[in-house]
Amino acid sequence: MTSLDHERKSRVAVRPLGADDVAWARELSTERWGGVVSVSRGVAHDTTALPGFVALLDGERAGVATYRIAGRECELVTLDSLREGAGVGTALVDAVAGAARAGGAARLWLITTNDNLHALRFYQRYGFDLVAVHRDAVARSRELKPSIPEIGLDGIPIRHELELDLPLDLLGLSSTRSPEC
Repeated sequence: MTSLDHERKSRVAVRPLGADDVAWARELSTERWGGVVSVSRGVAHDTTALPGFVALLDGERAGVATYRIAGRECELVTLDSLREGAGVGTALVDAVAGAARAGGAARLWLITTNDNLHALRFYQRYGFDLVAVHRDAVARSRELKPSIPEIGLDGIPIRHELELDLPLDLLGLSSTRSPEC
């Protein structure tokens, strides 16, 4: 880790998502994702009803993550960073992974769509592995959330859900993560 990476990370603080963050998180989710509903594997989640974390960069809200624990698995439902390259996303995933472990989960997983190449890069650099492609799953998701656009990032048609996971016993091994994620 370079001194710049250490400086960036040290400026990021993470705290549990609180009642005073809900309006801000709702506005952010609506702006970025068309509402507070997130759909993964055929299940609609109201992200305002989920536990989560807020990242603060120099005292200002710079990101949010929500998750749900079910048995021995934890799904990272949403992750939004307002400051790319500052360590916000990494700090939020670290916090969710810690909560998952504390909640008894052995696996952290998430869904992203085939157009979200930036997310794929971030998650794979963090240490997640692509474990499934759910072909044409987004068509079914649109039944639950009609606001999902047909065309996504970089003009790529949004069609498939990509499932990534991270066994939680891998966390803590610094060699599995790039310091720049």
